[in-house]
Parts: sequence; structure tokens; C-alpha cells
Amino acid sequence: MKKLSFLISLTNDDNDYQQEQAAAAEKAGRRLGVDVQIIHASNDAVTQSQQLLHYIQGSAASRPDAIVFEPAGGTGFPQVARAATAADIGWVILNHDADYLSQLRMSCQVPVFSISADHEEVGKIQGRQFAALLPQGGSVLYIEGPANSSAAQQRTVGMNRSKPVNVQVKTLRANWTEQSAYRAVSSWLRLRTSQEMHIDLVGAQDDSMAAGARKAFAEIAESERERWLKIPFTGCDGLPKTGQAWVRSGVLAATIYIRPNTDLALEMLTEAIRTGSQPPECKLIAPESVPLIEELTKRSVKADSGPLHRSTGA
Repeated sequence: MKKLSFLISLTNDDNDYQQEQAAAAEKAGRRLGVDVQIIHASNDAVTQSQQLLHYIQGSAASRPDAIVFEPAGGTGFPQVARAATAADIGWVILNHDADYLSQLRMSCQVPVFSISADHEEVGKIQGRQFAALLPQGGSVLYIEGPANSSAAQQRTVGMNRSKPVNVQVKTLRANWTEQSAYRAVSSWLRLRTSQEMHIDLVGAQDDSMAAGARKAFAEIAESERERWLKIPFTGCDGLPKTGQAWVRSGVLAATIYIRPNTDLALEMLTEAIRTGSQPPECKLIAPESVPLIEELTKRSVKADSGPLHRSTGA
């Protein structure tokens, strides 16, 4: 039997979640006995589409059996998807909504499906974390992912649906990397309005962006630095060596564990190709709060019973 070959296209190699996606794919490839090639799009959708077309339009002998990709922009590349399936290349989208999958599945013989974290639930958990960490209400500086990212959009929707009405949110945008959040927060801190705002918590849509925000706050004048770094920071992704470790060390007050899914994609692809079956169109993976919401609530109650711990406004 021919050894299966899969192409994994990730958004970047600067984000801890994307790095874990790559590691999970490599490990799964070895376990399943399939070839895995990983490429990165440097957070550029045009680059990513060109990279994918390069592999699709190559010689039949060099084409992968399937492409697994996480979109770098706001599109799931429907035209590229049709070109792939026309060349008998399977197509799997990670962490993105694509409304063309149903129609595409009806017109091809190769596996076509999506796997995603339940991003609205991620946002709902984060809103509940805000409620637990700010039992008396307060203001949150919220660092979102790119405006064209369906994952970022859904996380924001979920957060707004679950946060208490007495928690106010000020949003900034970054691009899923520590450096992009560092730049966004640094720019915001140079505005007079940032000094006039009372911020009680910094929440980011991924852990690397939370780390970038902390880095920006650590570089401001010493008279203001201590106040900013005393407030809680939260993130998402919750990987063992980064987000979860940062919660244990106190760098983050909370995170949300989002399971890497490239390995699951490869498992489903391998089974589908070897058995000639078509997997379900969409598989959602449930996220988990780290620590549990109940534990966060207990900590906040305990802290509130002690000396006043909240920061004062500028």
C-alpha cells in the first residue's frame, strides 16, 4: 500500500499554539506511518493560498494525499479547495468556519471536513473567568485576534454573552503573536486615554498575546509599572509548557485549554482514505478552563476577604 502523504499549512511559527500544532502533527505522522510536511504562512493569507496552489498544481507524483490547514486570514479559500479536490487531494480546515464544505463534499470522492475548538464556548469561558476574577465588576482590557478571523469573532461573541453587565470591556487588536500584542499595547499606553482609564484585568484571546501585553506593561515608567503588573492577566490556548505553566507561576491568573487538533485531523484522514469513508463534516472540540471556574471563584472570595487588593485608577 502506498505511504500516505499529508501537507500541514499553519498560520505562523511564532505562536505557541501553532508550534504545538506542528509538534502534534509530526508525532501523529510517526505513529500513523504517514509522511507529514509542515509549512508556515507568516500570517499572510495571500502567501498561504500561493503555497497551497504550488503543491496542488505540482506533478501527480509530488501531490499530497490531503491538505490540512489553518487559515491565516478570514477566508477558507473555496477556489483553492475546489482545485485541491479536483486533483483528488483531501481538504481539512482547522479552527475556521467554511460554509462551502457541504457542497464540496457532494461533488468529490476525497475526505473533506473541518475540526475546530468551540470558539464561542472559549469566549463564554473567558467571560465567566472575568466574572470570577472581578466579583465586584470592573474594566477589562481585551486583546482580540485579527478582525477577519472567525475564531476571534466567535470568542468575542461568547465573551460578551457570558460576562456580567458590570464588567466593561475595552478592546485592542493583535495578530495571535506575542510581538503583535506587545506593539498594540505599547501604542495604546502612549495615548493619554490609557492613563485616564481604570483597568482591573487584561484578557487576551491567546496566551502569547497575554505575554506580549505583560511585556509592554513591564517597560513603562516604574511609578506606573507596579500598578499595571499587579492586575490579573488571562489568556487562551492553555498549553502545558506555556499557558498552564504561566498559571502555576502566577504570570497568568487563568487560561483556557484548547487541544491541538492536527493529530486528530491526521487520524481521521488516514482512517477515511484507507477505508474509503467520508468523516463527519464538522467536529467541535470542547475547551476547558484552567483553573476551573469554581477554583477561580474561591480564590477571588478569599482575596476579597483580605486586604484591599484591587488597583486604583490613574
